[in-house]
Amino acid sequence: MTSPTDPQADPRFDSLESVRDRLGEVDYLSDDAIAGTVFLADRLAKPVLVEGPAGTGKTQLAKSVAEITGARLIRLQCYEGLDESKALYEWNYKKQLLRIQATKADEAANWSDIEDDIFSDEFLLTRPLLEAIRATEPVVLLIDEVDRVEVETEALLLEILSDYQVSIPELGTISARQIPLVFLTSNNTRELSEALKRRCLYLHVDYPDMEREKQIVLTKVPGITESLADQVARIVRSVRQLELKKSPSVSETLDWARTLVLLGLEQVDAETATRTANILLKYQTDIAKATKEFAGSSAFGPADAAKG
Repeated sequence: MTSPTDPQADPRFDSLESVRDRLGEVDYLSDDAIAGTVFLADRLAKPVLVEGPAGTGKTQLAKSVAEITGARLIRLQCYEGLDESKALYEWNYKKQLLRIQATKADEAANWSDIEDDIFSDEFLLTRPLLEAIRATEPVVLLIDEVDRVEVETEALLLEILSDYQVSIPELGTISARQIPLVFLTSNNTRELSEALKRRCLYLHVDYPDMEREKQIVLTKVPGITESLADQVARIVRSVRQLELKKSPSVSETLDWARTLVLLGLEQVDAETATRTANILLKYQTDIAKATKEFAGSSAFGPADAAKG
């Protein structure tokens, strides 16, 4: 009989190809690097650190894996100031106080009995990390934007992810009943510790190449023609090559493509691209650079001509 810490217990995927195919079924178009890392994370029971620019599908990867495996998604959204009480657990102090007050009238009650009572599961407020550890059903744990937390909180994550257990002084050590599939995402706003990186499999998710972005647009934008999707992908690629404060994310590419479809367009010209650039870009200086690029770009010709 396998233990909950056995990496080979109940594998979720038969092969790398099955990962890619099943992700495709929920409209997440992965490449070999993504599919291979998810497959190994499952087989090796190791967390995945997913780094890359914002809006490239890092969070969606965890959500899609949860969907295709039928696992419960538990998400810890990281932010500056996140501490143990919000990430792991805390005690329901108000409820504990009420219980103490209620038992004061009982002269036979002693503090030892009261303490055992108020520091029990009934008064424990579980947060995402403890929730994932205690779950009996399959879980995908998403620790989103881990680069936003302080080093102390990062150390807490490392302790839990190393042994998949947590020590609560009043209750003892709680070990995982099953190993969750863990994804940590980072926009690389600060350098993570070597210890955390060493514990994880590493995956860099960058902007997709032009053909893959075209396929994403075709998959995610109802009613778009192949020629318009091709043109959108080519234009976005040319924009990302500029020196911008913020390059357009894949989600912004999709917003722009949906906008063009809503406008009833089957082809984009420089004027339309300039008029709708605020959907794709979010800084005026970036819009000005893109507008200048649009004026002399060959991406606004027919798709076949641009490829020739």
